[in-house]
Amino acid sequence: MIQSSDAKYKKAVPRGYTAVITEDSRYVVFKIKPLFKETREAKIKKKKQDDMPKDSVAIIELGKEEIWKAAKVKNYKTPQKSYGWVAYHLEKSPEQAAKSKSAETGNNKKITDSLNRIIDSLEQIIRSIPEKKKKNKDDYADIENSLLTLIQADADGDEPGATGAETGTDLVLRSLVTGQEKTFANVVEYYFSKTGDKLLIEQAKNPKDSLSKATVLLYDLKRATSTVLSNGGNDFKNFTMTDDGSQVAYVAERNAKPKDLQKFYKVWYYKPGMDSASLIADKNSVDMKLGMTISEYGNLNFSKNGKRLFFGTAPIQPPKDTSLVEFEHAKVDIWHYDDDYLQTVQNYPLRLRAAQQENFLAVYDVERKTIQQLGSKEMPQVLQTNEGDGDTFVGVTDFGKRIESQWTGNTKKDIYAIDVNTGNKKLVKENLYGQVYPSSTGKYIMWYDRKARNYFTWDGTIIKNISSAIKVPLYNEENDVPDEPNNYGMMKWQENDEAVFIYDRYDIWKIDPLSTVSPLKSFSGRDKKIQYRYIQTDPEEKFIKKNQQLIFRSFNENNKNAGLWSGVYSGTAMNSGMLKAIQQDGPFAIGQVIKAKDAERFTFTEEAFAQSPILYSSSESGNVISLTTTNPNQENYLWGTAELFKWKAYNGKEATGIVYKPENFDPKKKYPTIVYFYEKLSQDLYDYKEPAPIRSAINVPFFVSRGYIIFMPDIEYTTGHPGKNAYDYIVSGARALVKKGWADSTNLALQGHSWGGYQAAQVATMTKLFKAVWAGAPVANMTSAYGGIRWESGVTRQFQYEKTQSRIGATLWEKLPLYLENSPLFHLTKVTAPMVIMANDADGAVPWYQGIEMFTGLRRLGKKVWMFNYNGQGHGLTQRQDMKDYQIRMQQFFDWILKDEKPAKWITEGVPAVKKGKEWGLEIVE
Repeated sequence: MIQSSDAKYKKAVPRGYTAVITEDSRYVVFKIKPLFKETREAKIKKKKQDDMPKDSVAIIELGKEEIWKAAKVKNYKTPQKSYGWVAYHLEKSPEQAAKSKSAETGNNKKITDSLNRIIDSLEQIIRSIPEKKKKNKDDYADIENSLLTLIQADADGDEPGATGAETGTDLVLRSLVTGQEKTFANVVEYYFSKTGDKLLIEQAKNPKDSLSKATVLLYDLKRATSTVLSNGGNDFKNFTMTDDGSQVAYVAERNAKPKDLQKFYKVWYYKPGMDSASLIADKNSVDMKLGMTISEYGNLNFSKNGKRLFFGTAPIQPPKDTSLVEFEHAKVDIWHYDDDYLQTVQNYPLRLRAAQQENFLAVYDVERKTIQQLGSKEMPQVLQTNEGDGDTFVGVTDFGKRIESQWTGNTKKDIYAIDVNTGNKKLVKENLYGQVYPSSTGKYIMWYDRKARNYFTWDGTIIKNISSAIKVPLYNEENDVPDEPNNYGMMKWQENDEAVFIYDRYDIWKIDPLSTVSPLKSFSGRDKKIQYRYIQTDPEEKFIKKNQQLIFRSFNENNKNAGLWSGVYSGTAMNSGMLKAIQQDGPFAIGQVIKAKDAERFTFTEEAFAQSPILYSSSESGNVISLTTTNPNQENYLWGTAELFKWKAYNGKEATGIVYKPENFDPKKKYPTIVYFYEKLSQDLYDYKEPAPIRSAINVPFFVSRGYIIFMPDIEYTTGHPGKNAYDYIVSGARALVKKGWADSTNLALQGHSWGGYQAAQVATMTKLFKAVWAGAPVANMTSAYGGIRWESGVTRQFQYEKTQSRIGATLWEKLPLYLENSPLFHLTKVTAPMVIMANDADGAVPWYQGIEMFTGLRRLGKKVWMFNYNGQGHGLTQRQDMKDYQIRMQQFFDWILKDEKPAKWITEGVPAVKKGKEWGLEIVE
């Protein structure tokens, strides 16, 4: 949808997406997806990727109706800070696609031939095994593994049919004003300079010309001339330019032969006046540390003024030993007590890839032509200051301190000041448990210490506590986990590091980094329990300037209302008097806020439970107009209402929750009620909830529109008793709701997922109040879960119980009774309500054996219980067909128990494995 901010011009383009408005506000460029029907049919026919329907690129001149289009486009780019140009990259031509298919067919034939050869060998081995041993299948395990290894190794060889180097496709550079186009052939990658002066292009070899070479080309958009930076090479990566494109750098491997066991990358550099790019850094450079080489994975970037080039280095890895016969060696992981991380963490794909690609920051001084190594294995993280131009960077390391993360979830850090020019490092803070905030210029290093609960700065000489004069907490006042509370965070540094702005629960404080001036509070939010938070609308903003217009979002903790405010910062203080309402506080939530670059105009979204997000525009005069109605069809459906509900919990504290009622609510009727929970949710009172298929939670508008009440109570916790805490708030809240007269006490149910799933299962063992229970991904047994693994990351779950959400606050050996008290498994005899469990076999957060323990325990005790395992799905469902299935079954289950409707077949009979994929059990049993 394209429209002017005054809503006078409006144009809809079906299936359009990824749109940008050019810097001069004259054109909008976007992609258009193919028809869903065409893509679906292609998937059904199992077409290859090259034969699937492709996107188009489209351009509209704003205010006009004509649409210019180009078909079969992979992607497009426009200059970030300039205009007049667009480059779009085409998909493979029919000829290229046919060649790829031929290569793939040849490769598949090669694999088949390899398989046949190895099977012949395998049969000979089997025939040589004595008859009595053939009954033992374990004897063939190594053979099967070797078979797979050999097939893959053979497929990766250099025989005809194997896939070769990356091929490029046509890149078209188009003038938006004249419509003239220039095509570059065989392009692999391309980049505009920020200011739009240059277009950097990587071209692959011309497949039709055996003498051609891979090329890096710099095209001058103003002069329409090209400069070849590199001609020939095997691999080019990590291209970077200064904003104006006058300096270019990249890493490349240009000399290795296909059979070489080691490949070494080098840094290449170009600036005006050079004929082509020159080599500036490799493993043999004078200032390179012995045993180090240029990393192909390092992030290349120029400092803001272009005088420094940053790149990554890594230890030279030994070549692969080809004398080893892989299938003759054991496949084993060695777990060692002194490893930084468990083997599950080390072997987790993302962590393993990170370890394989680990590199350390180095800097090339463009003027002095020297290299300085800044990072190392002992100093893995280096934070740049002043956009890379600062003389002091900040080093952060937990080297030698990582083992304790197994039970703490965090590590203590040592903080260093690093002299960029000499590489010298100075220890500033040891064993910090907190967060580091380098100043914008690098003049100060600031950190928040979670144990000391204060902010500190180091000015190059001494450390000062700069927040001790503030008497309200700068840490989470509602912290209810057995760990030191986190801070509310930092807003921004002021220009030239004159001050730093930090948050408390409600307000913003201006603090002198030298602590010579008393802190100044900006607003008076605490008096009315209104939070103020800064909204950064300029993505490149590094600090707050004097006379800058600032935008703030407000949130009222009492009624959950939101507001949007602006004000000009004088440079001395911020206060409530400077604020002007963009949108007054109201019963809604405010979403994304965008400010016009050169005018006091804003767009933002506003939503509520029954109001789909609406885009608003605010003019300099303060007028606010609606630009969109995003869900007009909603008028045709029953929806519901959302309101705060307060009561007194069993612990004597005032409690808060949300009650969702049907749209045609009748206070004289009694409604079936589902209680859903996950710590605290009342802050989401005005969030719009789509009636779309669900990942895990209750689908609120769907159930409410069908005559249910949904109740979401907030829960406060104490260390050691999360189960009792859940009971205190959930049960007291449900009973308080029943006293209102419209929640049916005989038809109450629980539904929760993950931590909420655990609480649902636990509360089910503590009361007979609820008639049905639905627990997604619950922990059933804290004693087995304590030492279990979160497979999404490979980390052990111990830290959850000792420091975070599970809130036991001690080890299993220190407080075993608490682990037993809070484990539903040990109290299943008290469960009276039928229970549904979801435990997916690819759950990376809660091991699915937790659901199995719960299911088998309830089944053994003769309780009614069902369990869903959506094959290959994780902690929450992600495939639409699975989400729809889950929602249908949830509706059928609650309708059966709470509305006395007829059950579905899966409820009464289940679905045997032999019928899987043939029957789903969704039909209603008459």
